[in-house]
Amino acid sequence: MKKKDIKKLCIAAVLCSIGVVGSLVNFPVFGSKCAPIQHMINVIAAVILGPVYGVSMAFVTSLVRYLAGLGSLLAFPGSMIGALLSGIVYMLFKNKLLTAVAEMLGTGILGGLAAYPIAILFMGVKASNVAFYAYVVPFLISTVVGSVIAYIILLVLDNRKLLDEFKGQLEE
Repeated sequence: MKKKDIKKLCIAAVLCSIGVVGSLVNFPVFGSKCAPIQHMINVIAAVILGPVYGVSMAFVTSLVRYLAGLGSLLAFPGSMIGALLSGIVYMLFKNKLLTAVAEMLGTGILGGLAAYPIAILFMGVKASNVAFYAYVVPFLISTVVGSVIAYIILLVLDNRKLLDEFKGQLEE
């Protein structure tokens, strides 16, 4: 394993830890536990680590949250789709604002829609009790809050020239 891969793995582990602890700040909606910190770390991971590490980090964070009772099965589609989309958008455009918006669309819209069949199949939610788009609004609220926080953090780091320095150290 290369030194830069070990550094990225360590950053992903720290972000996972922040995501798990940060999930203590959540609000329940239709069996989901919306956690804005998850979306914050997704955007930060997209910019610093890229889509592969970002999706892996989102999966591990969701798994630990679920096993610890701090999240539901619905964390998987929301966080992973958001992490993938934001990671790809940053990789293609190197634009932090577009990356935050991609997280919002990926988690809020696509993840919200993907949560519906999971809730029906694995969580005992009756299809007649919940609309197909029922998870979109709570997921959007959660991801907008987290993505805006991440965008502000990234702007501050960028203005102080710390973001490029940090990313440069990861490539050594």
